[in-house]
Amino acid sequence: MLVEQIYTENALRNFNYLIACPETGEALAIDPLDVEKCLAAAKDKGWNIRQVLNTHEHGDHTGGNKGMIAATGAKLLAHHGALGGKIEGVDIGLSAGDVVKIGKTVELEVLDTPGHTMCHVCLLSHTDQPSLFSGDTLFSAGAGNCKGGGHPEALYETFVNQLIRLPEDTKVFPGHDYLANNLGFTLDREPDNAAAADLLPKAKAQDPHHPIVTTMADELRINTFFRLNSASVIKALRAKFPDFPEHPTDKDVFVALRELRNSW
Repeated sequence: MLVEQIYTENALRNFNYLIACPETGEALAIDPLDVEKCLAAAKDKGWNIRQVLNTHEHGDHTGGNKGMIAATGAKLLAHHGALGGKIEGVDIGLSAGDVVKIGKTVELEVLDTPGHTMCHVCLLSHTDQPSLFSGDTLFSAGAGNCKGGGHPEALYETFVNQLIRLPEDTKVFPGHDYLANNLGFTLDREPDNAAAADLLPKAKAQDPHHPIVTTMADELRINTFFRLNSASVIKALRAKFPDFPEHPTDKDVFVALRELRNSW
């Protein structure tokens, strides 16, 4: 499997992705907002974009569909719930467990991951070291917001029932470059998080065209939304919310963190 991560340089700091089969050069474009950059990268690599996949329905992920499909004739794939008009022109609706095949050698398993929106998919590669193309569900050191058609309780279920169970060596390829800001939130909530403190200066200095790629093992250390039993996190939440439960559930902690992140 060949992966090209494309930084769009827009205000939202989007990442677009091309996933290609090394034997055939056939490629899938994930959320190709910047059509020209994606087409140029494919041409440079000698790849033929045959499929476009949207992780979810927001415009900064679907905005390049028409241009990309007009240029390539690619089929459009998205969550089956988007077939009713959430995303225009979907050819193939995806459900949990479906496998997207690229060329002869690449397989990406569909995960149904509601929360950021209720029609969101992530893709998990069938490779020796898995890769997760996580859209706006999981960011490096963060979690997607739920303000554009999602629900924090559903996002919590996605995190604890799906993402946390992935192999720890899984690489995380998110939809945006928010790493430095997310690490700042982690340290605001958990000031004694040494792993986050160590990574923050490197994240601030990184070139987003060649970004730091975290693994799930990293996320378990630096991502507040996986650290729901941390005494420091819970103590800080009690200081912020006087009526916070004395013995909170993991869901209580997650939802409170997501609420704080909305205005942080």
